[in-house]
This record gives sequence, C-alpha cells and structure tokens, in this order.
Amino acid sequence: MNADASSARKVLERTAAAEWRRRQSGPVVFTNGVFDLLHPGHIDVLEGARAEGAQLVVGINSDASVRRLGKGPDRPIRREQERARVIAALAVVDAVVIFDEDTPSALVEALQPDVIVKGGDYAPDTVVGAEVVRARGGRVVIIPLTTGQSTTSIVERVRAVQS
Repeated sequence: MNADASSARKVLERTAAAEWRRRQSGPVVFTNGVFDLLHPGHIDVLEGARAEGAQLVVGINSDASVRRLGKGPDRPIRREQERARVIAALAVVDAVVIFDEDTPSALVEALQPDVIVKGGDYAPDTVVGAEVVRARGGRVVIIPLTTGQSTTSIVERVRAVQS
C-alpha cells in the first residue's frame, strides 16, 4: 500500500482521531462496523451517516475484535488495515479509527460525536455509545437495512459456488 496516499492519511490512531475531532466545527457523525467485504448495504449506511453531519468518522473492528464477535472461523476475510484503507478511500468518510475492544464504547467516549448512526438491525436504545451522544444533546439515527445485502450472505454464496 502506498502510505502517502490521501486515503491512508485518513486512518488515524485513537489519540489523533480525538484531536482531529476537537478541530471540527460542524456536527461530527460516528458509525462503526467490521466492513469485511464492502457491499451496497455498507454504502447505504455510510452515505446515510454522512448526510447527518459535516464530518463522518468510522470505527472499524480490529481483527481480534471480529474474531471475538463470532462472525465465523474464516472472518475477518480482509485484515484490519485493508478494511480501514478501503473505507477511508470513500469520499463520504473523513476519518477511520480501528478499535480493539468488543464494542466501540471507549472510542465514542474519546470522539464525543454529535450523531451516532447504525444500520436497521439495531434499535436506537441498543446502539453502543447512544447514551454518550444523547448526554451531549446529540442524536441516534438508524438507517434501514438494504434488502439482500450482508457480508455473511456474500460469503455463503461464494462457498455454495465452490462446493
């Protein structure tokens, strides 16, 4: 990977991301996920999230975190730095942070976003970090799921073709 590329510069360590956030003047939106195989459902959530504010920061689960989530023995398919770089290359994304914890709670605490966004498989009261955002007068937004789009279904289709 070309470390000098613009998208690579958007992948920040937590401390640098918190400093970046303090410099932002408009509403900062946060979302997170594994983003293992980028698909239209991911794009819908990311574009919907970006529409909610001036800046979008995306938390990416580390490889170890993904394995603890129980997504399957072959997951993640792409390494954390690869997943972060792909998300950072999207025009709607302003910053990306990899987190190693089981949830993004500590990252949300560090970033203090104005809006937190998740896909439709969540309810507003189940979104990790919602209480931090609401305590500051922020909002929790749920973007409807895109029918037929999930990394798990893509992996299952590929396995079916191989067998």
